Amino acid sequence: MSRPGEDCKGKVTEFKENQDVTYASLRPVQTTVLGKTAKVYLTPFSLNDYKLEQLKHSKSLSEKNSNYKVVCQKTEPKKPCEELLIPKMKAIPSKVESTLQKLSLDVHTESNRPGHKSPSAATVLSVDMESSDEDITLGVDDFSGLSPYERKRLKNISENAKFFASLQLSETAARLHEIIKKRQPPKSKRKTPKKRENEIGCRRSMRLLNVNPSGVSLPSTPTQPVLIEDENPLLPPGPLEMIPENVGDNHELFKGFLQTWGEMSKTIGKNMEVLSSIKSYKANLNDMVISEDTVHKVTKGSISSVALHPSETRIMVAAGSKSGQIGLWDLTQQNKEDGTYIFSPHSQPISCLYFSPANPVHLLSLSYDGTLRCGDFSKAAFDEVYRNESKSFSSFDFLTEDAATLLVGHWDGTLSLVDRRTSGTSYEKLICSSMGKIRTVHVHPVHRQYFMTAGLRDIHVYDTRHLSSRRSQPLVSVTEHTKSIASAYFSPVTGNRVVSTCADCKLRIFDSSCVSSQMPLLTSIRHNTITGRWLTRFQAVWDPKQEDCIIVGSMAQPRRVEVFHETGKGVHSLLGECLGSVCSINAMHPTHYILAGGNSSGRLHVFMKPGSC
Repeated sequence: MSRPGEDCKGKVTEFKENQDVTYASLRPVQTTVLGKTAKVYLTPFSLNDYKLEQLKHSKSLSEKNSNYKVVCQKTEPKKPCEELLIPKMKAIPSKVESTLQKLSLDVHTESNRPGHKSPSAATVLSVDMESSDEDITLGVDDFSGLSPYERKRLKNISENAKFFASLQLSETAARLHEIIKKRQPPKSKRKTPKKRENEIGCRRSMRLLNVNPSGVSLPSTPTQPVLIEDENPLLPPGPLEMIPENVGDNHELFKGFLQTWGEMSKTIGKNMEVLSSIKSYKANLNDMVISEDTVHKVTKGSISSVALHPSETRIMVAAGSKSGQIGLWDLTQQNKEDGTYIFSPHSQPISCLYFSPANPVHLLSLSYDGTLRCGDFSKAAFDEVYRNESKSFSSFDFLTEDAATLLVGHWDGTLSLVDRRTSGTSYEKLICSSMGKIRTVHVHPVHRQYFMTAGLRDIHVYDTRHLSSRRSQPLVSVTEHTKSIASAYFSPVTGNRVVSTCADCKLRIFDSSCVSSQMPLLTSIRHNTITGRWLTRFQAVWDPKQEDCIIVGSMAQPRRVEVFHETGKGVHSLLGECLGSVCSINAMHPTHYILAGGNSSGRLHVFMKPGSC
C-alpha cells in the first residue's frame, strides 16, 4: 500500500511553495487554532467530496497513525490508477462540529462561484507535521475526536475565512456604490417659460388664415383637381389632313409632290427578278455605295420602321419614328430639303409601315396608340382604317393580295381581322391566340390561309380557316428560342424559309416548306443582337430579289449592314464612310439594288447601285 503523497507507481508527490495548481495555490502558513501552532501544506479540494455525516463515524485518536486508506481504481488498462484517501474520523464534539459546518458553508459558497473548477474525486493530501511546538496536540475536551488531517482541515478553513474577512470586500463595494451615486448628475427637468398675460403672439399671414384685413373669415373655396397633361395625347378620330410640318407657305411644291406620287404609282414593275447565282448577286452588292447625298434626317425621333416605294423611275423612302411621325424622302430631288416631307398621323411609335401591294399610292401605318391609318396621297389625307384605344397594336400584314383584308396583332396576344371595304373603324372578328404577346404577324406569300406570329419566345403558325374567338390552337409551334424574339418572317417569294431574330444573339433559319405540319431548324447564325436601351431592336428581313439571303443591322465597327446566306455564310457587308451609326431597321427595294436603313437619330442611310433609277 502506498503512503499519502505517493501514486500507484511509488512516486512521491511533493507540493512545493508557489506550485501552480489549476484552480488555487497556497503557501505553507503557521497559525494558531485553540492555542496550538501548526504548519500545513494544503492541496485544493472540494467539500462536495466529503459529507458532514462522515465526521460522526470516525475511530478513536489512537488510530491516527493509520488514518488513511488508499483506494486504487483502474478505469482503463493503460492509465495510472487514482488514489482516493478516505479519512477515518471519530465523533466530533458539538462545538467543533458547529464551527466546521459554518466554515464549510463559506468555502462551499466560494467554490460555487462562476469560473470555479471543482477538484477531481481523487485527491492526494500531503501533511507535513512538524515536531515539538509546531505539532498539533489538541485537548481531549475540545478536539479529542479529530485526526491530524481533520485538525489541519479546520485550520485551513479558518485561515481562509480570516483571509477573506481581512479583504473587507463588502465594505469596499459599499464605498464604491456610494461614490458612483455621488458622481451621477441630478436629473433636472427643462424649465418651461411662463406665459405672460396679454402677450402678443407671432405674426401670421391673413391669407393663410383665410381672413380678410378686417378679421372676418372668408368662405372656403373648393380645390379644383389638377389635370396632368398626357405627353402623347391621342389624335381625334377620323381622317387627318395631310399637311407637312416642315413646309411653310410653299404649298405649290407639296402639290407637285402629290402629283408626282400619283404618276409614280402607275409605273410599277410587277415581275421581280430572282437571281439564281449567288456569285452575280454578290457582285451587284459590291457595286452599292453610300454618299453624303444619300444620308438625310427625315424624323425628329428614332426610326422604328422603313418602307421603300416599289417605283421603277423614282426612289421614294418612307420612315416611321417612335414619336409618331412619318417622313417621306424623294431622293431624285437635288435639294434634300425640297424632297423631304414630315407628317404626324400618330401620337406613339409606328411599328409597321407598308405600301399597299395593290395600290402603292396608299401608305398604311400602324402605331402603339391603337390606330391603323392609310395615307392616301391622291386625296392628301390619312384615313383611319382601324381604331381600338383599349388595345395596343404591335404589327399587321395583308391577308389578301388585293390588300382589302388586314390581320392586326395586339400586344395582349389577340388578333383582329379588319376589312377595309366596310364602313367604320372596328374589326370584323377578334381572335384569341395561344400566345401571351404578339410582336410580329406575317402571312404566307403563297398559301395565304396560313399566317405566323412571333411571341415572347415561341413562333406559332395558324390556319385562318380554324380560328375562333376563344383560344385558337396553332398548327406548328417553334420553341428553339431561349430569349425574347424580335421578329419572324417568311421568305418573300415561295415562303419555304423563315428567319427569326432573337435576343440570344442568334439568327435562325427554319424550313417552312411543310408549314402545316412542321418547321425544323436548318441554320443558326451567330450575330450580335444586343442593341441596348436607346437603339431599335434588330429585325432580319429577306431580300425580295434573292429570297435565300437575309439583311440585318450590325453592332460591329466600322458600322455596316450585314448580308447572310440561308446556310449561315456571310455574303457581303455594306460599308461606307458616311455610315457612322447603327442602322437597326432596313428595307430592300423589290426590283432594284437599293437599300434604306434607319438609325436612332431619325436619319435615313441609303445604299444604291449607280444607275439604279
